[in-house]
Amino acid sequence: MIKLRQFKTEDLALFWETAYSDPQAEWTKWNGPYFKDVLPKKDDFINNIGPERFVNNMNRRVILYDGQIIGSVSAYFEDGQLKSWLEVGIVIYQQATWQQGIGTRALGMWLEILFEQYDSLPHIGLTTWSGNKAMMRVSEKLGLKLEGQIRQVRWWQGQYWDSMKYGILRNEMTPISPSGKIEL
Repeated sequence: MIKLRQFKTEDLALFWETAYSDPQAEWTKWNGPYFKDVLPKKDDFINNIGPERFVNNMNRRVILYDGQIIGSVSAYFEDGQLKSWLEVGIVIYQQATWQQGIGTRALGMWLEILFEQYDSLPHIGLTTWSGNKAMMRVSEKLGLKLEGQIRQVRWWQGQYWDSMKYGILRNEMTPISPSGKIEL
C-alpha cells in the first residue's frame, strides 16, 4: 500500500537515513544531478532543515510503501508570492522499489491533493531533464503534456541535456484509483 502523509518530527532521522545518508545513492544521478546539490548533514537536517522545511509543510509529503519511508513529494510556486504557477517533484530514494509503478501512483495522488488544496489553480507543472526517461514516462502516464523543451541547457556527464517541461490542467486530471491512502 502506498501512503502520502505530512512529515512528522519523528520521521526526520529515518528520512535522513533513507534519503541522504549515501551521497552516491542512485537517485542522486537522476534528480537534477547537474545542480550538484550537497546532501544535508544528519544533525543539520534533524535540527534545522527538517523542522523548518519539512514538518507541517503542506507542500511536502513523505511517501510510505508498506509502512516504510521510500520517498517524498514536493511542490513549490515558480512565481513566488504570486502563487499561480505550481511545480511538483517526486523522489523515490529506495532503488529496490523503482519500476513497480509506485512513483506513478504516488505522483498521481499528489496531483489530486494539490488540485484540491489549491482549488483555484488551473495548471500544475513538472520539470525534468531529457536524461531522466523514467520521469518522462511517469509524466506521460499521468496525462501530463510536454509543454516545453529547452534544448541543451543542462550540463551533466560531459554533455548537454534538454530541460523538459510538463504540465496538466485541472480538467485533464483522471482519477488514478491508486492502491494507496492519503492523509491530509
